[in-house]
Amino acid sequence: MDEARIGPLVPGEERVILPLFAWLSASYPVGCYAYSHTLEWAVTTGDVTNEETLVAWLTDMMTLGFGRNDAILLSHAYRAIDASDRATLKAVNELALALSPSAELFLETSQQGRSFLDATLAAWPSPRLIPLEGDAAFPVAIGMAAAAHHVALSTTSEAYLFGLVQTLVSAAIRLAPIGQTAGIRICSALAATVQAIAREAIDLSLDDIGTSSFRADLGSFHHENQYTRLFRS
Repeated sequence: MDEARIGPLVPGEERVILPLFAWLSASYPVGCYAYSHTLEWAVTTGDVTNEETLVAWLTDMMTLGFGRNDAILLSHAYRAIDASDRATLKAVNELALALSPSAELFLETSQQGRSFLDATLAAWPSPRLIPLEGDAAFPVAIGMAAAAHHVALSTTSEAYLFGLVQTLVSAAIRLAPIGQTAGIRICSALAATVQAIAREAIDLSLDDIGTSSFRADLGSFHHENQYTRLFRS
């Protein structure tokens, strides 16, 4: 594998990042606006009430919850495509789906992943992009596409994680505990955290996957029965 595409690119090497702007934009048809990854429940119960508590919640979800896991899964899906290893890719995807702690969070990752792959196969085809049948986890789908189109793994992982932060901040603005200016500050404040997680995850194995976000996981079950909901998770 070309190590330059995993870490920083060498001087003079082409930097392929344009696809990420399309894939991770709000206009890409994956439906990310419909999900809050338990944030709606956290707001309803009073765990997140303002800018400070949202920063704390997002930091935990990135470092102790699904963010770190997604970065690891993305990296292994990327390498599987790079090696044309269908068996490993299938195993990584199955693990990613199995890690969903509730039906809502399974729907969140599988619906976005399937929609992403379908859109990318139609608009950004590549002979290196191995098609996955059935459900596809979102981070796995992103890693697959990035490897197929020679986008650097480090750049992809950072962009993906920062996209998650932006999606959840957007959800928080719609839920009203913060305003737009606070949302921009929060994204800026979490940039360094996102970069650190992405760098660490590149060298981690699937055995390093794990979370400590038990309250949020339980919240995803409670969210299913909330009286009023804006989001699907």
